[in-house]
Order: sequence, then C-alpha cells, then structure tokens
Amino acid sequence: MSTTPTGPSATADGSVVVPRGTGRGEEPDRVVPTWTDPVARQASEAVGGPWGRFATTGRALFWTPLRVCLLFAVLALSLAWVKQAPCADGDWSGHVQYTHFCYSDAVPLFGLHGLDDGAIPYLDSEVEYPVLTGGFMAAAAALSRAYDRAAEASALLPAVPPVQSYYVVTCLLLTACAFLVVRAVLALTGRRPWDAAMIGLSPLLVVHAFTNWDLFAVALAALGMWAWARRQPVLAGVLLGLGVAAKLYPVFLLGGLLLLCLRAGLLRVWLRTALAAVAVWVVVNAPVAALAPENWARFFRLNSSRPADPDSLWNVALHLTGNRILDGPLAEGQTPTVLNALVAVTLLAGVAAVGWLTLSAPVRPRVAQVAFLLVAVFLLTNKVWSPQYSLWLLPLAVLARPRWRSLLLWQATEALLWVPRLLWYLGPQDRGVDVEWFLLAVGVRDIAVLAVMALVVRDVLEPDRDVVRTSWPGVDDPAGGLLEHTPDAVVLGRSGQRLP
Repeated sequence: MSTTPTGPSATADGSVVVPRGTGRGEEPDRVVPTWTDPVARQASEAVGGPWGRFATTGRALFWTPLRVCLLFAVLALSLAWVKQAPCADGDWSGHVQYTHFCYSDAVPLFGLHGLDDGAIPYLDSEVEYPVLTGGFMAAAAALSRAYDRAAEASALLPAVPPVQSYYVVTCLLLTACAFLVVRAVLALTGRRPWDAAMIGLSPLLVVHAFTNWDLFAVALAALGMWAWARRQPVLAGVLLGLGVAAKLYPVFLLGGLLLLCLRAGLLRVWLRTALAAVAVWVVVNAPVAALAPENWARFFRLNSSRPADPDSLWNVALHLTGNRILDGPLAEGQTPTVLNALVAVTLLAGVAAVGWLTLSAPVRPRVAQVAFLLVAVFLLTNKVWSPQYSLWLLPLAVLARPRWRSLLLWQATEALLWVPRLLWYLGPQDRGVDVEWFLLAVGVRDIAVLAVMALVVRDVLEPDRDVVRTSWPGVDDPAGGLLEHTPDAVVLGRSGQRLP
C-alpha cells in the first residue's frame, strides 16, 4: 500500500490503492469506503464526492459510524413498514397481500395460533416454530393486549383491530433486532466500521424485515459472533444456543467454529462454547417439551414430513421432470423419504467440502467466510427456503466479502424473487403469473448466491484478494477472537504454520 498522502489511485487491474496518510501527517483510524470500493466512490458523488485527502476521521461528536449506520437502518425499516402497511389491519380482501407485496406470516398466524384469545404457544396451541420464536410471538401478543386495554381506557390512544396492534408491536420488536444486528456487525468489522452500512441500506431488509420472525434469530446469532470476537466463548455459546432455540441455522455457526478451532488447535475453547450452547438450548426447550411434548415436537415432525418448498432447487427439479423423480406424487401427510435422504447426502457433501477448504486453505479462513459458506450450503441443499431465510445470509455475507457490487446484485435477485412468488400465488386468472416465471426467478437467485460463494472461496484460496485482510496492516480476522493470529495445528496436506 502507498504511504503517500495523495488520495486513492487505481492500479492496472482496476483495484484501488488506499493511501495511509491524510495530508496532515496523520493516518486515518479506519478504512475509508470511498477510497476502496468503486460503488461507494461513485455513490459519494451525490454528496460531494469521495473523502478528501486532507479530511480527518474520528472527530465527529454525534454522527459516528454507528449512528449513521443505525440511521440507514431506520430509513430502510421505514420503507419496509410503508410496504407492509396495506396488510397491517388484517383485512386482506381482494388478495391485497399479493397485489401489494405485503404478505407477512405474523398476521394470519395471530388468529390461527389463538394469540388473539391469549393462547400460550405450545401449551394451548400448535406452533410450527422453535420454542424461542414461539416465546417471541407470545411476548408480542402480550404487549399488544396491554396496548389494546390502554386504548380502551383512554381516548388519547387510537383504537385499532387487535391483529394490527399485534403486528405493529411485532414490527417494533423486529426493528430492535435489526438495530442489534447493525451494532454487532459494526463491532465485527474491525477497522472497517462503514461495512455495517451494507446492513442498514440492504434491499433484503426492506423486503423481508417483517415477513417472519427471523430477524430475532439473526440478532442472537450476530451477538453470539460478537461475543466470540471479544474472546468470551461461554457467552458466545449462550447466545448461539438461544439462536438455535429460535431458528436452527446458528448450528452451522457452531460448526464453522469447530472447523476453525480444529485447525488452530483450540478444541477445548470450542467445547466450552458448544457445551454452553447445548445447556442453554436444553434449559429453554425442556420445560415446553415436558409440558406439551406433542406440540413441542411438531417443528421436528413438520420438517421431516413436509415436501419440497416452492423456493427450493428440489421443487424446480420436480417441476421440470413433471414430478416423476424423487418420491413422485405424495399422498397427504406422506413423508418424502427419498427427498429427505438426498437432502441429507447433499448437505453432508457440501459441509464436507467447506470442511476440506477450511482445513487446507493456504491461510486459515475467517470466521465469517466459513459461516457464510456453511449457511449458504444449507439453504441451497435444503428442501425449504422460505423467502425470509435469506436474512440469515445478510450479516455473514457482509462480513465475509464486504463489497457493495456483488452484495447488491445478489440482494436484487432476492428482492425481485418476492414479486413473481406472490404473483404466482395470485394466479394468472387474477393477473398473476405462471409458475415458470417464479421458478426462473428462483434459479436466478440461486445463481447469485453461488456467485457470491465462489467469490468467497476465491478469497479463501487467494488471501491477497480478501479486502478485509488487505485493507489494514496486520489484520487477520476481526471476528476471530481467540483464533486471531493463532498458529495452525492441523492443516490438510502440510504441517501447521503461523498466520502472517
């Protein structure tokens, strides 16, 4: 990197050389996005151009990177609320949930699970989600009932349908979760705090922030990664265990840490994290499993018996072959045994490939790189890919490869997929679209995810291309915690070595 205070310059291959001086004999205390990312540099023209060579950083009294990134999140979530507003009162006559692209699981499940009558999930009604997500739903319902009683007692508060107050409370709680994700990601970026803006300005956040309750699990997983980065493995395990109690996918973060700790010879540290995660998961689940075993097990039964989800590659394959492969046509409630077996085999193969990459790469991969690849493999091979599941990838993708162009292109495919999905539900007879348009959008989205995965793999195999490691001297892995700068103990094909 250049040490002259002359501003950024482009090399012959189009990459950007970042100056380490500011023109005043000082060095910036963080990576400047408009010096390092062409998209950020081009976007900055709307507000006066890239950061100047004589500018200083770290002296803002109020508009710190965190507050600016949180403001970005407020703007994105405000757009998300405007998009969802037509569906908030529960009046979905005329298929408004499809024509206005505002469908959310929270609205129909409010009555379906008896939350409108004060039912307690699992104890009084069946819930197809892990226990902590059911608790989140119950907490939102309790808060909304408190608001409804206050509105009845006071003319100062507007009275709204119970489903609307519940949905508003749910959205507010999910908004708080989104803020926690931004905060955690910023803490995990090291000298690149502005990478957290990729969360706040995310098109995926606008489209799916309030589609389901997944932001709750995403926040717990991000906080768990933050605790790991702060070298608190037990706290990391507690938070990741809570995340698994809300959604299954944080298990793959624990799996990624296992691979990295195996390579670094830190299996005892990982074991502390894993035991804490298991203990917390048991503490959360055991009371519900004891009091309502049938309802508690419904989540596991459903995942075994359900067919291929519309957004999955397996459904695309079934459609293209006229449902003549896998299990063929299934009776109501019949378990797709062939599909389940193929999902398990392909998932294990994908995890094994990521494991081989982790243990054989020239430099130990970063935590976010391995976690992103594992979760992406899970989504691509799983028989269920609900639209909001893509939020799981968002913070991991930002941390794994913080480049605006590739992340925006991938998220554009996610946002566009929402349109044909709902128009397909609407049906051609109601000015919707045929299933082929929806499946085409699924294919485009999957190709985009594979492309981001390929870029991450390239960065792992060629560490000099990893912008996190090359943008600041001496950086190994800002999210690595005890892994950072730890010598390798197990490397496939060669002896262990110390990271640079």
